[in-house]
Amino acid sequence: MKRTICIINEKGGTGKTTTAVSLGGYLAKFGKRVLLIDLDPQCNATISLGIQPRSLSFSLYDVFSENVLLDSVIKKTSLFNFDIVPATQDLAGSAIELLDREEREKTLYQLLLSLENYDFILIDPPPSLGILTINALFAANELIIPIQTEFFALKSLEQLFGVINLLEKNMKKNFDKIWGLLTMYDKRNILSREIAKKAQEVFPGEILETIIPRSVKLAEAPKFGKTIFQYAPDSKAARAYEMLAEEIIKKSLI
Repeated sequence: MKRTICIINEKGGTGKTTTAVSLGGYLAKFGKRVLLIDLDPQCNATISLGIQPRSLSFSLYDVFSENVLLDSVIKKTSLFNFDIVPATQDLAGSAIELLDREEREKTLYQLLLSLENYDFILIDPPPSLGILTINALFAANELIIPIQTEFFALKSLEQLFGVINLLEKNMKKNFDKIWGLLTMYDKRNILSREIAKKAQEVFPGEILETIIPRSVKLAEAPKFGKTIFQYAPDSKAARAYEMLAEEIIKKSLI
């Protein structure tokens, strides 16, 4: 059973792209066939996997523009079983062009229907609630919401859940699971511990057991076009994402 997971938070700096790239790498390590969809015009996931957007002849923008087929823009990464649909800055144009299309919110969902050779499809949308993010939400059957263990983290989720509730109510969109993932955690910090405890109490979904620590290595890895698995496999952050992949696999929806 193919699982499509959107890693989403409208607030930037929560570890969204880091989670998409790192989780994908470890799922591939465990033998899963993984496709990462970079739906963000900032192209951070694409760059994090060692692909320079300027070097691409075609990208997801061209697929949305109906100039090329999705299969033709899929790129292999340096990890076996881990592919990516890369983004370029042109993708920002799709946010405008899609607005004039019928059933515009279902565009990505319809594109992904034809993909049968992956166990996991991970989607990394922009940190906003525009049409690209709505497409990501509609295409996914699971959500992972990174929750930065800082003061405003839970407050910032209210608008996101408002959109999720509207999709469920008005478009009959159902999510099999909504996971919360605590990120940038510092166990020495009292506030981090308080936010983690509060999230367990108020998050309208299930908080994953794995907690991602604050890590310099995670910030460094994208500069080298590598996942944390490749860049610093013995680091605490790498072990955390390995545990996350194990947890997600065990929480199979089958």
